[in-house]
Amino acid sequence: MVAAKLRWHFLVLRSLLYSTVVTLLTVIHGLLCLLAAPLPLAYRYRLTRLWMSEIIYLAKIICGIQYVIVGQENINGLNNAIILSKHQSAWETIFLAAYFDQAAMIIKQELLYIPFFGWGLALLKPIAIKRQQGKAALQQLLRQGGKFLQQGRWIIVFPEGTRVVPGAVGHYHIGGAKLAVSSGYPIIPVAHNAGSCWQKRQFIKQPGLIKLVFGPAIYPQDHSAAELLAMAKDWIETTMRTLDA
Repeated sequence: MVAAKLRWHFLVLRSLLYSTVVTLLTVIHGLLCLLAAPLPLAYRYRLTRLWMSEIIYLAKIICGIQYVIVGQENINGLNNAIILSKHQSAWETIFLAAYFDQAAMIIKQELLYIPFFGWGLALLKPIAIKRQQGKAALQQLLRQGGKFLQQGRWIIVFPEGTRVVPGAVGHYHIGGAKLAVSSGYPIIPVAHNAGSCWQKRQFIKQPGLIKLVFGPAIYPQDHSAAELLAMAKDWIETTMRTLDA
């Protein structure tokens, strides 16, 4: 009992330390991003990518959150593609944006209004949508997503829309699959167990090993958007059951 309490207090202290350091870095980088606003996207993204890499690194050394990447061969040779990822925590949001240079992420528009964090996010030119707009949001995704893909940018989509707890399966939205059909670019499904360390709406960060898996490319030719989404979901959730086990 005493050992368990000591461990709990230790987790609280280092989670507090991590949150404090990340907050300070976010304020500093947010101000730097504002100063860098006139610069081209490549330079702005490089600055923000540094902040994201720092967050992942600090999670490793302060909170003990290690990670390993599996399936790197599935993205080697691709100039860019549409990433369809499982969504369990903030960790994969930050990691994927840092991993893929100049990636455009599909985000909720209200995130842009968060001081410092949102300011830096806006300068990365994400695809910020209002979900309640329905068809208009989908058309925005197809229009901007297609344009960014042609410019060589990766597109990061969390098809479940919101974070789910480990073991849960959210409702998969079809926007990313429709973008693949309309643009002709492949889908890379991504599975991971980040929620086991960095849980949804939990202050405490648990030490452990996050395994992030890139799946084989799914090409849109001769498939409908519904078929593409079904194939991506099947691969992701099948892989998730392996990771959870």
